[in-house]
Amino acid sequence: MKTKHQRKQFRTIIGVDLGDKKHHVCVTDKDGNILSETTIPNRREHLVRLAKEHRGGLFAMEVGTHSPWVSRLIEENGCSCLVANARKLRAIYQNERKCDALDARMLAKLARVDPELLSPIKHGSEERQLDRLAITLRDSLVRQRVNIISTIRFSLKSLGVRLPGCSTPYFARLCRQELEDSPLLAVVETSLVALDGLNAQIKALDKQIAKTAAEQYPQTKRLEQITGVGPITSLSYVLAVGEPERFKDLRDVAAYLGLVPRRDQSGQSDKQLPISKAGNRDVRRLLVQSAQYILGHFGPDCDLRRHGLKLAARGGKAAKRKAIIAIARKLAVLMLVLWKTGKPYQPLRESTPETAAKKQAA
Repeated sequence: MKTKHQRKQFRTIIGVDLGDKKHHVCVTDKDGNILSETTIPNRREHLVRLAKEHRGGLFAMEVGTHSPWVSRLIEENGCSCLVANARKLRAIYQNERKCDALDARMLAKLARVDPELLSPIKHGSEERQLDRLAITLRDSLVRQRVNIISTIRFSLKSLGVRLPGCSTPYFARLCRQELEDSPLLAVVETSLVALDGLNAQIKALDKQIAKTAAEQYPQTKRLEQITGVGPITSLSYVLAVGEPERFKDLRDVAAYLGLVPRRDQSGQSDKQLPISKAGNRDVRRLLVQSAQYILGHFGPDCDLRRHGLKLAARGGKAAKRKAIIAIARKLAVLMLVLWKTGKPYQPLRESTPETAAKKQAA
């Protein structure tokens, strides 16, 4: 089935290699002849001018830091835009003569021949991007907090002081208690004050994220029925998936989030490979963390946990890691089912008498 970009004929196809300060632009006609090659500054007015000069044309660019707002700006000014998946463009990133000008030329030619060669992706709306920003900033603060705590622990350990374990938000309080009569407290106090500030900021962002999820994305409440899935995971999932109707096969969402194994099959050889790790890395990480909680000591009794424990019981660290990924994959599919159907979550659905009877009948 042809895409809308394949069905429509464009008089000009413009390849744009996005850069931080300037963009390389290659303009071709419908027959692939190069009309012009130039560079423009990375400024809105220059991009608007370019779009108006080629109104009705097809733009092609690689996904990157600037591709969300640039693609929206191009489409707002009367042009079509393809955002190419950089992971699939071997013709560009494996080119022995790779440079920005040639990349722009290659994008234009591939878009003219067959847009599907670019494995185009669709960016979310600006509003969705802004809602994701709070999650991104929180993740950055959490990483800073972890780095500070690790530095303090390592430094004190090298001086013969071993701090007991505790939850991350209470580390500063614990450190002050343990070092109350020690001159080391004055040395680390500056870092502890920084931790206090980070804790307050992270707590404020947690409230903001929970409020955004509850007020603007009510579907997240359905996903949070699953123990181990909180506002951050549910909101990240909803923002990454976008429109659930585009997944006709529910299992496709696991592939979209990079939780299915890569494949390398040729002839009689079909290798067992790790997961693809495609799609949104942060959502995949959150799903894995939720799976770890479900399989952990405090995980609730549910079908997901029972299935994961069976896989982990095969023995070895490899079996446990595979079990975590398998549960994360099932979790991604289950969340889409709850979202699309609106039905309540049944933790032990596979263990009900009705389900057991159906299995025996099958």
